[in-house]
Amino acid sequence: MTITPWSPTDTESTCDHCGAHVSDQFCRVYGDNGDRAHRCGECDTYARLSRGSAIGKDVAIPDPETSPGRHGGEPDV
Repeated sequence: MTITPWSPTDTESTCDHCGAHVSDQFCRVYGDNGDRAHRCGECDTYARLSRGSAIGKDVAIPDPETSPGRHGGEPDV
């Protein structure tokens, strides 16, 4: 049996929401079926990402962009 190691398809992956760099592995694990990340750790919380926000799914946890004081601090003024 031959095992072919996983090779990245796009070395310049970015978050669809904020444009931040995301690794191919992040896209593969958290992204949608096309390995696209709709949200990332720069613009969303781990709790939301792990429940599907990275694939573009609406989740019940408040969005850090619209809920002041979430995601490590106060909102930008």
